[in-house]
Amino acid sequence: MICIAITGAAGRMGQRLIALARQDEGFRIVAALERPDHPAQGRDAGEVAGIGPIGIPITAELKPTPQVLLDFTLPDSTRHWLNVCRDRRIAMLIGTTGLESADHAAIDAAAAVIPILQSPTMALGVAVLYRLAAEAARILGDDYDIEIEEAHHRFKKDAPSGTALGLADAILKATGKSRDSLVFGRHGADAARRSGQIGVHALRMGDEVGRHTAYFGGLGERLELTHRATSRDTFVRGALRCARWLAGRPPGRYTLADVLELAPAAVPAT
Repeated sequence: MICIAITGAAGRMGQRLIALARQDEGFRIVAALERPDHPAQGRDAGEVAGIGPIGIPITAELKPTPQVLLDFTLPDSTRHWLNVCRDRRIAMLIGTTGLESADHAAIDAAAAVIPILQSPTMALGVAVLYRLAAEAARILGDDYDIEIEEAHHRFKKDAPSGTALGLADAILKATGKSRDSLVFGRHGADAARRSGQIGVHALRMGDEVGRHTAYFGGLGERLELTHRATSRDTFVRGALRCARWLAGRPPGRYTLADVLELAPAAVPAT
């Protein structure tokens, strides 16, 4: 049985992590964490998650030492828990989005000490989307215009989503380009597409769980690759599968591709 701690325990993702982990005999929740000023402090995590009491109060301090800490919060919180996990040798699963370059550098440094799996999404199908989109971009070349569109619920704060940026990075790597090729939305009197650009567009509406599409448009045809999440539990089940895979791994920085044992994508010759 794998002992886990869950941060953001009173949030939407945290609540579902608690609910589904509790149903899985392979996990034991040893800590449910929230920021010190959160109104759920001291309440039973199971009651907050709507599954009844589980005997684990929501706290701000991590007293037990779990095998894996699952973090789906905000960058400031992730920075704190990354330091805690590094210092206490706890494996960490990071699903927080909106991280900056300095955060990724800190994750790289911590991964020399502990195993870390970081991904902007825990939907396993997205890892397959990344691979398919990268291959399509490599095969079709610059004769095809590439656009990325993502849609999320009205409450999502960062834009474009981390998943959309991950999709863009997969395409850029496959085509030997940098993020200088990305165009975030278009407006103005001279917004005509330029060769080699990749457009990235964000929609925010209603209760959309998550949708990501890579478009490859040629003259006379269009290829569309789409991943659509219809339930937040998609990310929860993926996260739990990743946590199970991560427990006991040697230090290193891992991805969904490692969990799924996907072979490295082809890259252009230099």
